[in-house]
Amino acid sequence: MLSLKRLLDRSLTAQAILVFLLGLGITALIRRDEHPAIWVLHSALYTGIAVAFLAVQRHRAARAVGTDASGLAELNRKIRHHEVPQDPDERAAVRRLVAEQLGQMERAGKWLPYWLGAMGLVAVGMFVLGAVSGSLAFPLLFALGMVALCLWVVWMRRRSLDRLRWMRQALRPQ
Repeated sequence: MLSLKRLLDRSLTAQAILVFLLGLGITALIRRDEHPAIWVLHSALYTGIAVAFLAVQRHRAARAVGTDASGLAELNRKIRHHEVPQDPDERAAVRRLVAEQLGQMERAGKWLPYWLGAMGLVAVGMFVLGAVSGSLAFPLLFALGMVALCLWVVWMRRRSLDRLRWMRQALRPQ
């Protein structure tokens, strides 16, 4: 499992394969009546969009920090594992990465209540549509899944903020 996490952390190709397979499975579940070639085309489209987004995000972060994509993955691993670098250049790169990520999270945090509200409206809307149509099983499952997703997003955000703040504090000069 550790090697799979490391591979997914470092390789955009591995991430693309995972997104393709997940997209293929979800598309096959949602669109059972369509031809499997359509499933593959939809999954390829979703994968292309996701990979483009990830590549732009990685390039922007690597440029801001002053490293390449593999160096960025290693710096993120050190932040996750609370490893404070001893090399002054690496400390400066981690400091820039922490500042960049904290800035992004603070800017995105302004929109988090709106996103959570929109997800809540979608869940309530699905539940109401299910109640009107007489089928409550799928809408209830969807609403519970949406609540679980929102709680997971809030928990991961809090965890990331704690890690970044810890690293920023650890990198401060004594």
